[in-house]
Formats: sequence, C-alpha cells, structure tokens
Amino acid sequence: MRLFLPGDPAVEVRLRRSGRAKRLSLRVSRLDGQVTLTMPKHAKDKEAVDFANEKADWIRGHVGARLAELRPEVGGWIWFRGEKCPIQSGGGRSARFVDGAISVPDAAEKVPLRVESFLKLAARADLVSASEGFARDLGVEIGRVTLRDTRSRWGSCTYEGNLMYSWRLVMAPPEVLRYVAAHEVAHRLEMNHSVAFWAQVARVFPDYARPRKWLRDNGEELHRFRFKD
Repeated sequence: MRLFLPGDPAVEVRLRRSGRAKRLSLRVSRLDGQVTLTMPKHAKDKEAVDFANEKADWIRGHVGARLAELRPEVGGWIWFRGEKCPIQSGGGRSARFVDGAISVPDAAEKVPLRVESFLKLAARADLVSASEGFARDLGVEIGRVTLRDTRSRWGSCTYEGNLMYSWRLVMAPPEVLRYVAAHEVAHRLEMNHSVAFWAQVARVFPDYARPRKWLRDNGEELHRFRFKD
C-alpha cells in the first residue's frame, strides 16, 4: 500500500506491515529518497496515515538531505577496500590498481564500466578467499560463489551451500567484507539468525558487531556510485 503526502512535489510513502514491529516507524533511504513506514501487523491504515501526516516536515527534510549520486570518472574517486581511491588516466586495455589509484585507459565514456569490472574482479578474489577460509575454520563445504548488485541484502547462502554476495562489498573496509563472508558461511551450520548462529559467527569472527554496525550506518554510501546509464 502507498500513500502520498500533499505538496509540490508530493512525497510517496510506502506502507509495510511487519509481525515484528511493535510501533509505527519511518525510514528514508539516503540513496534514492524512498520513504517506508513500517507498521505493526494489526495496526489500522488510518493510524499510519495520521502518523505520516504528523511527520510530514521530518520526512521532507530527510528526503531533501539524501546522498547525491556519483559517477566514476578520471579525476574523481571511488571507495576501494575502505579507502577513497583516486581514478587516474593510464594505459592498457583495462583498469588496474597502480600506486594507490585506479588507472583506466583514457576513454571517458568507458571509464565507469571499466572501474566496475575492476571492482568485480577484486571483489571475487576477496570474497572467494574469505569464504573458503571461513569454511575451513568451521569445517563446512561451500558451493558456487556468485556476485550480484543487490540492494536488499549483502549476501545469502542456500541450503546447497551456494553463496551470493554484493560485489560492492569490495568498496567497504576489508573487515566488513570478511564479516559478511563469515556470516554467510556460518549459515552452512545454522540456517537462521538464532543465538546458535551468532555463536558460529563469533567462532571465526569474534568482533562482528563493529563491521555489522558499519554496514547499517554506511552501507548506502556504497550504492551512491552509478556505473551504467
């Protein structure tokens, strides 16, 4: 269900019922400005509408403050393994990491896709290495490792042991990428988020709370960058 706050422009609010929600709550995506109002399962629609109208000024303020979209270009920068990495002109046919910068052939229209390809290759290397290491530590086997550009989750694990990750994790600090790998591999032992599951994560990544919080607080920053038109 959706509702629209009147004004110029009107603001769309997406309503989402949750069996776990105990009260009405609002979230404004810093990436695209999407407004989500989460409501308890048995709350009345009128309660949600009244709540959104009461918070209209707050909603509009946060929609206006969302992060600006960035596009990789020579002379610009991008996050790489937690560092603000310059993008510079260079030779060759593909992007390379040279002296602390990403060097790309000087063809402006191809820079975003070349940077994206570079990040995907680095992400695969880092995530496969981390996943295999945690699998050995936990005494489990894993299947395929697939990379996608997902916004709803940073990773997943199937019952067959196939792992999926967002390749944008390579833009985060290395301990964040490694935490997500530990999290997903731990699902090979516990396909849930129970106390037993978190105990498995802690076996191989004791300080998981800090990178987990980093993702909650900063994850949208990794989605600021647009590589395709």
